[in-house]
Amino acid sequence: MTLIRADLDSLPAYVPGRAIPGAIKLASNEVPLPPSAPVLAAIAEAAAAGNRYPDLAAVGLTERIARSLGVDPSAIAVGCGSVSICQQLVQISCFEPSDEVVFAWRSFEAYPIVTQIGGATAVTVPLDGDFRHDLDAMAAAVTPRTRLIMVCSPNNPTGTVVTRAELERFLAAVGPDVLVALDEAYHEYVTDPDAADGLSVLDAHPNLVVLRTFSKAYRLAALRVGYAVATPEIATALRKVCAPFSVSTLAQAGAVAALDDAENLLAACAEVVAERVRVRDALVAAGYTVPPTQSNFVWLSLGERTAAFAAHCLEHKVIVRPFHPDGVRVTVSSPAENDAFLEAAGTFER
Repeated sequence: MTLIRADLDSLPAYVPGRAIPGAIKLASNEVPLPPSAPVLAAIAEAAAAGNRYPDLAAVGLTERIARSLGVDPSAIAVGCGSVSICQQLVQISCFEPSDEVVFAWRSFEAYPIVTQIGGATAVTVPLDGDFRHDLDAMAAAVTPRTRLIMVCSPNNPTGTVVTRAELERFLAAVGPDVLVALDEAYHEYVTDPDAADGLSVLDAHPNLVVLRTFSKAYRLAALRVGYAVATPEIATALRKVCAPFSVSTLAQAGAVAALDDAENLLAACAEVVAERVRVRDALVAAGYTVPPTQSNFVWLSLGERTAAFAAHCLEHKVIVRPFHPDGVRVTVSSPAENDAFLEAAGTFER
């Protein structure tokens, strides 16, 4: 008799971006800037308050998020980063191993992991030729066993977005009986006016769940806090399966302070947008295939040369994120760090 699930031997491991002393890390879509001064002060104050368990229901943070979005607090479920909410979505929607979770591929590498952990079956649909979600193909992949669909926009790792018209057509095709999660972890970097904003269509589609995070534009990746916006019924279910006390007191305090300082923090997104345009233009001019990106990273389609490119960049003290055999994702960072990457890319022999 085995004591451990046999299928865990085949569970894909989440591979974090490497960190090597002395090298520039452009592998994890992190913002190089620290949290703002008010956020750091709030975290320090929370840390000095004593050794107490966090607010289990994250009431203050939930209310603050709801106020910033103009929704009722009952529509918010807070979690330990939006990736934990992805796993919770599988837990609340899938009951049998034959239950299916549909997502594009390549997309966020956590999707197949949380699907298998939740005991469900992953159904992947290839991106189209422009490295975008093929929503028509994803709708066609829905079966009576489909319980959950993950749509990542901007897509990690390609940076491409789903338009509002595409999302509405997709939701109509899928129908109301399948849960659809729109993962908007990079929402704050989107400048395309046609890009979907999940909150704008949420009321018309009660099966839609919108995921967002404080890890990127709000500079709180280390504190691990994200949230879902959904119907009160779905939000309640997500809260029921959340690990107790998983959102720390420091994370809650930092996230509230970040929302209070949002104007200042989000102003820095414009600098990232300008740099991503510069970086992509330089790569395209050098002959690389790089789709337009609406996030804080760029995607280089390299096929079988993916590993070689990553190794070449590492030789130049730049760490990128390879997804062999498809391509590499590179974080858009400061101008100096971006220049170091472009110099490395410019000397790679393809």
